[in-house]
Amino acid sequence: MAKFYSQLDAQLCEFIAQQQLFFTATAPIDGRINLSPKGIDSFRCLDFDRVAYLDLTGSGNETAAHLHQNGRMTIMFCSFTDKPLILRLYGKGEVVSPGSSQWDRLIERFTDLPGKRQLILLQIESVQTSCGYGVPIYELQTERSTLLDWATTKGADGVSAYQHQKNLTSIDGLPTYLE
Repeated sequence: MAKFYSQLDAQLCEFIAQQQLFFTATAPIDGRINLSPKGIDSFRCLDFDRVAYLDLTGSGNETAAHLHQNGRMTIMFCSFTDKPLILRLYGKGEVVSPGSSQWDRLIERFTDLPGKRQLILLQIESVQTSCGYGVPIYELQTERSTLLDWATTKGADGVSAYQHQKNLTSIDGLPTYLE
């Protein structure tokens, strides 16, 4: 049975720290819903009512466009071990740009990864747990290095050029405000 909480607790933060995969969901007022899987060592619980992840350069930048428009965001974690659990974090998301004072305060909590684009910060409004009985049991074989290898090969200037070519608007034409 689903249970709702107003914030995370130490046990849920520990569960999050053990996860290798999470999903983000955002939607514009009118347009396509974006649901993205995320991995790599990019997620942090900042406290019991705020979380953030280091957003790496990818083929699109839907999350940023949607958050700038309306801020609505859900982040989901699933246990793939013997102990089932689904954890959803609902709240208002915010894009934190490199060079901002907020970036400078938060970035030290993250591993320095090639291709970093922005931080996505979620102010939690509600936390939901549910059973996860229908989620299969999986074992992680290894992290993919493809995205990090791509960014390393491109270098900072190449990643910046790619971002300016591919990441300035969403697929629905919304601005991402990527600097």
